[in-house]
Order: sequence, then C-alpha cells, then structure tokens
Amino acid sequence: MGAPDKVESQTNTTEKSCKELKCDCNLMWSMIQQMSTKRLCTLHGRNEGSIIPVFSDRARRISATYARFYLEKEDYGEPTKKGRFYWMALGAFASKTVACSLDDLRVPIIDPVFKGLAKGNLWLFYDISGWHWYYTRFRNSFDQCVSCRDASAYIKPVKDQVANYPWMDEALPKIANMHRHDHIVEAFDLVKQIESSRPGEDQERLKYQHLIAIANHEQGVILQPLIYDDACFARWVWVQRLRGIRSLSPKLQMAFTSACDIDDQKLKSEAPKETVLEDFQSRMQWITSVADIFHDLMQRQGAYMESQLNAMAGWVNMDQMQNYQPTYMFGAPL
Repeated sequence: MGAPDKVESQTNTTEKSCKELKCDCNLMWSMIQQMSTKRLCTLHGRNEGSIIPVFSDRARRISATYARFYLEKEDYGEPTKKGRFYWMALGAFASKTVACSLDDLRVPIIDPVFKGLAKGNLWLFYDISGWHWYYTRFRNSFDQCVSCRDASAYIKPVKDQVANYPWMDEALPKIANMHRHDHIVEAFDLVKQIESSRPGEDQERLKYQHLIAIANHEQGVILQPLIYDDACFARWVWVQRLRGIRSLSPKLQMAFTSACDIDDQKLKSEAPKETVLEDFQSRMQWITSVADIFHDLMQRQGAYMESQLNAMAGWVNMDQMQNYQPTYMFGAPL
C-alpha cells in the first residue's frame, strides 16, 4: 500500500541530544488520507493492500465507518462526546441505502447510474472521513490546518496511493482536490459548541445545524459537481422519472434501519414525486425533510436508532471477495 503512517527522522549521532521533527499541515493531511485509504482495503502485508472490489461492500464499509464515528468507536474517539458527529449517523443510513441500490439488480443494468452511485459515495467518503479523522487525531491543529488540505500536495508515497484511487483523474479536479472547506469550518465550529454544551434543547439545535452544514458540503461541494452535473448520469436519472418507467425503477427513499427496507412508514422517507434528483435545490428540499425525520427519531427513538447504527458499525470489515486474489494494487474500478 505504500508508506506506513509514521514519519521517521535520521538518527542523531550527537550523544544525549535530540533531533526535532516538525510535522506541517500537509504531512498530517497525508497521514490522515492513509486512514481513509486503509479502511477500504484488504491488507496483504504491513504496508501493502488492494481496494476491495465489490461496490456495495465499499458502501457498507463506509456506512460502518460513519456509524463508528457517531458512536465514538473509531480510533481517537471519545465515548463521552457521543453525538458531536451528528451527520455521521445520518450518513451511515445514507451509505447503507447506496449499498442496497448497488445490490438491486435493476441498477447495474444502467451502467452510468451504477458507477455514478459508486463513484459519488466513494469520493464523498475519501473527503468527509478525512475532516473527521483529522479533528479527532490532531484536534489542536485543526483550525490552523483546515484550509491546507490539498490532495495534489500530499507527500509522494500518499500521492502515489491516491493516484490509484478509482476515478481519480475525473474526481479530484471536480472536487478541488478535497480543499474546499467553508461548510466544514462551519460544521466543526458547531462540533466544538456541541462538545461544550449540556444535553438539552440547545444541544439538539446545534446538532441539527451541524448536520445541515455537512449536508451542504456533501451535496453541493462533492456530489453535485462529481455526479449530478454529469450529463449522462443526469439523463438516466431523468429517464427513471418518466411515466411507465418510474414504477419499474427502485424507490428513491431513506429507510432508518440496517436492512434495505422496513414496513413501518414512520421509519422511512420517500422522495416526493416532484423531486428532481439532479437539481441541487430540489434534492436538498427532500434531504432536509429526511434530516427532520432523522432528528425526530434520534430524540424519540434513540435506543432503536443506535441499535441500527451498531449493526451497521459491524460491517467495517465487509468483503465478499476476501478469498479473491487481485492482480492490481488499488486498481481501476471494475
């Protein structure tokens, strides 16, 4: 997989003296990117691995990671601060929904939609997980370094890894090398307020505001330019809304369960028929409605919601092809 996520300094030959090693923002961002890389890989040795090949497995590992962030089960998590990464809980259900769509036999037959969903979910993960891992691991320098993230400037071993990410040549220019951070700054300012607040109405309000800030980044900064502005993807999404075809297409919905669907209508949200998925404003209207339902469920049925998040957190090592022997390192998408 390349370089380990450690930095070594040449031995100092002066007895009883020290050699200072300075880690700048770019070096730390490079280290963080490796954490995102490793999460979606099968490791073959200390520093070697290959990305898991099945698209829906990637989506379930992503769902697991988001759930683990919310539950504070990731490395450097703090269980006493559970709830501060509020979007991550909703993100877990969203990535699970993508996994279910990718497994739906009606989706792979439309290749631009199949690969578009996989691509968007993958690159959103590469982007959004990094901000959260940096905050938990290097919190003291987050404010200083938040504006310095730039995938084109990573140290060479990490750039070499990123160069083999699926759809890299297309994705990185469209998402500005994972540099754009206006909504991220807003969201993590809210995280700090959540951390310093007491449980109650004010904290719940902050959590909801944080969720919407991340949603604006997710939808506007990453997914809109990466997949929804793609003419081919947008055209096929439009086709699925046509009379006679809509009824044969997968439902556009979010079900708040670790399963793909649930009978209880109060535990899911189906997009209104007038939703134009490829249009940012139209899509955000539905996503805001989903966020409202999610927020209500997290307050009224918190134990149930956390049980579903814990179930999804268990997918962190999902790999249906674990006995498959790849011939590439971080190869191109299937």
